[in-house]
Amino acid sequence: MRAFVFPGQGSQKIGMGADLAAASPAARAVFEEVDDALGQKLSAIMREGPEEALTLTENAQPAIMAVAIAVLRVLEQEGGIALAEKADFVAGHSLGEYTALCAAGAFSLADTARLLKLRGQAMQAAVPVGIGAMCALLGADLVKAQALADAAAEDEVCTVANDNDPGQVVLSGHKAAIERAVAMVKEFEIKRGVLLPVSAPFHCPLMQPAANAMAAALEATPPGALTVPLYANVTAAMVSDPSAIQRLLIEQVTGRVRWRESVIAMKEAGVEQFTELGGKVLGPMIGRCVTDVQVTSALTMADIESLAKGL
Repeated sequence: MRAFVFPGQGSQKIGMGADLAAASPAARAVFEEVDDALGQKLSAIMREGPEEALTLTENAQPAIMAVAIAVLRVLEQEGGIALAEKADFVAGHSLGEYTALCAAGAFSLADTARLLKLRGQAMQAAVPVGIGAMCALLGADLVKAQALADAAAEDEVCTVANDNDPGQVVLSGHKAAIERAVAMVKEFEIKRGVLLPVSAPFHCPLMQPAANAMAAALEATPPGALTVPLYANVTAAMVSDPSAIQRLLIEQVTGRVRWRESVIAMKEAGVEQFTELGGKVLGPMIGRCVTDVQVTSALTMADIESLAKGL
């Protein structure tokens, strides 16, 4: 069994998608469609920058999605591979969940781009700059990370945002609480705490205004039927009912990304092959979560050609 997985924020960089667009009409069409849907030249920002524009959450989220869907379209149109025939499940990390749903046919490409643009804007607007922060805990499992978060909170928000793999957990919340957590890591036998260069404290209760905005957006643009079931971030469980997915996407804004548990659950369901489209971030995490699985990533034309031969 195979799962196709899609990366989250942090994999953006200047030049992303440019080689793919130059090599493939199918990829170019994706970037043009996203530009049209957003009414902006996002592809130009992706190709040329400036970096501060690409890093803006409202641009980074649709940009990362666009690259992943471009890879998928090249694989489908030029490699003759249909995702619905080759995938047993899809999953995505945070914004990658929207990419996964687009890949599985629940959202059109244009709607996915618009939803992610809005999601990025809403997340940025939810908390004034300087109020929130996030940190990565290296050498921490969920138990240690939760204990640290509880100790550092001191009546502020400090919670586990991402459970990425057995040695990497991300905390999110008020800036002072996150800074306390970083200072306290040794007390909890955690190797290191690193403040993340993010513009808002994602996946924590401070994001409730953004969750409300996404509830309204998803009411207007609800997900449709899926060709392949999704493993959801907030439950680490399989879901295919569109109304349930709509609810989980809203919960995901403030809820924990249970990536480690999702990977374990997919393996327990029989997945032996994980294929990451549009990035090379999730593969190493997957390798640290489970053993005896095959992990491949596709980002370049050479990657796609190699993947198509193996599917």
